[in-house]
Parts: sequence; C-alpha cells; structure tokens
Amino acid sequence: MSSLFTLFALQADVGTNPAVMVGLVGAIGLLFLFFIVFVVKQYKRCPSNQVLVLYGKVGGNRAAQCIHGGGKFVVPLLQDYAFLSLEPMVIDIPLQGALSLNNIRVAVPATFTVGISTDPVLMNSAAERLLYLPENKIQEQAQDIILGQLRLVIATLTIEEINKDREKFMTLINTNVTEEINKIGLTLINVNIRDITDESGYIEAIGKRAAAEAINRARVEVAQQERNGATGQAIADREKTIGVAREAATAVQGQKDAEQQQRVAVAAFEATAVTGEVESRRNAQIATAQREAETVAAKKQAEQTQRIQVAKAESTAVQGENTSQAEIARSNATLAQVRAEAMQQAKVAAARAEEEILKAERERELARLGKEQLAPQEIEKKRIEIDAEAVAERSRREAKGSADAMLARYQAEAAGTLQVLEAKAEGYRRLVAACAENPQIAPTLLLIEQMPKLVAEQVKAIQNLKIDKITVWEGGRTGAHGSGATADFLSSLIGSLPAVHELAHQAGIELPAVLGKVREEAPESGAGKGKSAKA
Repeated sequence: MSSLFTLFALQADVGTNPAVMVGLVGAIGLLFLFFIVFVVKQYKRCPSNQVLVLYGKVGGNRAAQCIHGGGKFVVPLLQDYAFLSLEPMVIDIPLQGALSLNNIRVAVPATFTVGISTDPVLMNSAAERLLYLPENKIQEQAQDIILGQLRLVIATLTIEEINKDREKFMTLINTNVTEEINKIGLTLINVNIRDITDESGYIEAIGKRAAAEAINRARVEVAQQERNGATGQAIADREKTIGVAREAATAVQGQKDAEQQQRVAVAAFEATAVTGEVESRRNAQIATAQREAETVAAKKQAEQTQRIQVAKAESTAVQGENTSQAEIARSNATLAQVRAEAMQQAKVAAARAEEEILKAERERELARLGKEQLAPQEIEKKRIEIDAEAVAERSRREAKGSADAMLARYQAEAAGTLQVLEAKAEGYRRLVAACAENPQIAPTLLLIEQMPKLVAEQVKAIQNLKIDKITVWEGGRTGAHGSGATADFLSSLIGSLPAVHELAHQAGIELPAVLGKVREEAPESGAGKGKSAKA
C-alpha cells in the first residue's frame, strides 16, 4: 500500500513538476538501452569453422548443447559458453616394427588428418571429452588411438595383401580408426600411407619379381608382334608371287591362243571343200577337250585347296604347341616362386630364435646371391629361348610362303604347257580331219612343214667344212650298164634333183644354193621345151 501511495505521490509530483517528468523518462530510456546492450552481448553467434558449446543449465539430462552455425542466447548465471575449432589436425604416425599375419615386421609411416565432427552426437562427445583441451593434447590422444588400430589392422593381413590389395588395407584402416576416434568426437578426414617396408626385404623382393614378370611379358608380346609381322610379310610376298605367275601364265596362254587361231585359220582355208564334216568333228573334239581341261583344272584346284588346308592345320598345331610350352614355363615359374616364398618364411621363422641367428644370416646371404646372380641369368635364358622360337617360327612361315609361291609358279607353267600341247593336238586333229579323203597327204604336209628345219640342220653340219677336192675309189666295181658306182650315185642324185625342186616349189620352200637351180631350156629340135638341173 505504501508503494502505491508513493507512485501516486510521484505522479502527482510529476504532474505538478515538469523537470521530474523529464528525468523519469530519461531514466527509463537508459534502462531500456542497458537491457538491449545486455541482450545483444549475451546472444552468441557461431562461426562456420567452430562449434558453439553451451554448458550449465541447458535442459534435459545433457551436460552441454552444441551448435554449428547460427546463434544462441546465453542465460546469465545459468549458462556459459565455449568454442571448439573445426580446423583439421595433421597427425604423423611413425609406425615401425608392426607384426603382420605371417609374422613379418613391417614399417608403415603414415599421416592422418582428423577434426571435430559436425554430427550432433559426435559434437556432444567432443564437448564432453575435448573442451578446453589444447590442440597438442587432442593430437596425442588421437595418435595413441590410431597407432593401436593401425597395428591391429596390420596383424590381420599378410604381406601380400598389404602390398597388393591396397584398397582392402585402406578400407580396414578407415573403418577401424573412424570407429575408435568417433568415441572422443573426432572424425577421420584423410589417410596418407607414405611407404610400406619390412626388415627382411620381402616387399622389395616381391616388387623385383613383379618387375621381372612384367619385363618377360613385354618381351613375349614383342616377339609375338614380330612373328605376326613376319607372317604378314611372307603372306604378302606369296600373294605377289602367285599374282605375277598367274599374269605371266595368262600372257603365255594368250600368245598360244593366237598361234592356235592362226593355225586353225590356215587349216580351215586348206580344208574348205570338206567344211561341213570337218566342222562337226571339230566341234565335238573341242567340246571334249574343254571338258577334259575343266576336269584337270578342277582336280588341280582341289589339290591346291587341300594342301593349303593341311598347311594351315600344321601351322595351328605348331602355335598350340608353342602356347602349351609357354603355359608350362609359366607354371614352373609360379611353382618356383611359391617354393621360394615358403623357404623365405621358414628362414624368417628360424631367424627369430637367437641360437639360429648365424644360420639364418647364412641362408639369407645365399638367397640374396641367388636372386642377384642366378635370376638375371634365368631371365636372359628365357629371353634367348623366346627369341629363338620367334626366329624359328618366322623361318617356317617364310619357307611355307616360298613353297606356296613355287607351287603356284609350277602350276601356272604346267597349265601353259598343257594349253600349248592341247593347241598342237587340236591342230593335228584338224589337219588329219582335213585330209580324211586322202590320208597320205597329212604325212607329206607334216614333212614339208619340217623340211626347212631338216635342210637347215644338214647345212649347218657341213657349212664350216673346207673341201679342196674329192677323190673317189670305186674298188673296180661297175654298175648295171657298165658304169662305175660313183657315176651311178651322181647320176641318180642329179636325176632326183628336179623332183626335189618341184616338190619344194609346190610347198613354197626355197632350197639351199648347194642343191643347184632348175631352169628351162629349149631343145635343139625346137619340138618342145624341157627342164634341166644345173648343179
């Protein structure tokens, strides 16, 4: 009641005193301004690279409230606030001597990048465990967790899995490390494995083995490509030779066809009188010859196709044998590698015992010498064998191409010879057919055809002889009319010359000058004309 009376009194005073009213309005304005400043100061905004943590009386059973982005009003006396940085932290993990599944110690130096997670659950975990901790303390906690999980992952994998299946290795690291660091509110951002080494040099040996295998495969592929190139070149050369032989045979066949047509025309001209009968026989003989030629050509084509197929089958068989030998060689190499790996594991296990240190070192030195000295020799030996096989294959292909080309050339020559013989046979048949009414004419015509050659050969036999004189001994024998044998021979020779000249004249042949000339002379009686031979 006293307060109410005081307020009424102040109102009465204000109403009666303007100065008091102005002072009251100023005080109220100052209080309102102070309230606004206080509210603005207690409203905290969260930067994008930080997490705002409210602790105190935050409601519910939570110890803190985490906010990422936006802002929150901090109630005085009941609440307070702090910030957690979201900036990534780089942690070096110098892991040495981690034991793998096959009891080989490896060194896996790595760099892990972690940071405070923005997941609501993980942010609360970070606020509960990392708030107000310096960054080096947070890195130490994360480093201890990562080292333990990295050793655990390596203990579940063999050296081969770590070295070859990097994806599986990284997946296990991400899974295990993430699960553990999430418990303190951190999240894994990146993993960088700088290198993987082992004390015994096993990983280095695996790398050298892989490099040697890659080199061997490359050499095999180069040899195969060279073999394919040589094969293609041999095939092209063979086709070129076959084409040239085929065109040459076509040219010879055209020439022989022209000669055949010329002879046929001559024989047809000479056999005009019996054209009908000769034409029918000729057509029958031509048809028969064509059918025989087609049969022979088809037979030769089939034989050629058969030889080509047989050669292709032999080539395929040789290639299969080479592939099988290569597979056997690779299987032997794999077996040798497995044996070497088992021997190395046995040596490593033996080296773990102190009393066998000297023996293990001796075995390791022997293995190193075998790897550095014997392995290059084996690789060189394999390369020489592959090169020799490629050269042999190339030689076989070239020999096969040469044989095919030679076969095609001989076939073309045989076909040309067959055409020539068939043309001659056709001409002889038509000649005999033309002389069917008088069979004695055919041998005479053939003899006349060969007469120039016979005379030419006889002239060649005596053309280089120099005869000064001829002496004849008759031996006291006389002929039927009392003349000598030489006189009879010369008389018969001179007497036969007119008939020879007459026959040569009818055939259109010019005899050599040594056989004399035939001239016409008028007899003394003038009763008629006669012919005499002048030697």
